[in-house]
Amino acid sequence: MQITFASYNIHKAVGLDRRRDPERILTVLREIDADVVALQEVDRRYGRRMAALPLDAIHGASDYVPVPLTMKPDSLGWHGNAILVRKGIELRDASAVPLPVLEPRGAVRADLELEGHRFRVVGMHLDLSGLRRRLQVRSVLAHVAECDAHIPTVLMGDLNEWSQHGGCFREFAKPWHVLAPGRSFPSRRPLAQLDRIIVSSEWGVVGTNVHHSPLSATGSDHLPVFATLKLPKK
Repeated sequence: MQITFASYNIHKAVGLDRRRDPERILTVLREIDADVVALQEVDRRYGRRMAALPLDAIHGASDYVPVPLTMKPDSLGWHGNAILVRKGIELRDASAVPLPVLEPRGAVRADLELEGHRFRVVGMHLDLSGLRRRLQVRSVLAHVAECDAHIPTVLMGDLNEWSQHGGCFREFAKPWHVLAPGRSFPSRRPLAQLDRIIVSSEWGVVGTNVHHSPLSATGSDHLPVFATLKLPKK
């Protein structure tokens, strides 16, 4: 069974043209056509923290259902992090993942099931500080280890890590495998691989890539990344 996972920092749906355009982001998501999507910077930062992608727009213009993890009535995610799943994928459990923070960062977890296969997804947006990032990765890994069931897991998001192999990546020892889909930031001329997907040992990797299209090049300051993974037959 193959499942495509994507991660996208949507910059509150404000593109390089300085326009807030939720429909442009939804169109990019339709271009990627992933089964599970982790979004970062999905809510506005202050006040009511309104969702940059309105719920009615998601339900009406996509095949996705948001995992319910809102921190305020008008929000979509937890500290700007949200998970969208394709209709037909069942939600078994979900929670926010507490992180040590100096600035508003966060992570969210969803336990999902498709065709009898259970799997876990964590979406995250890590700190700008290197030391803080490593502490946050440790918190995410500790949270996953403390979950009731040990199931195939995918961690993904904007890690804010400029190093290709050092920094917070040192925290991902076996059985974790850090994937590098490609350069995703800044979107107009990508230089850094800030957006990553990390998988547990149960997954086979079919392929990874950065989604680069005319819309994704202007819709946010990050490009989306994705990975197609497979699980062995039961």
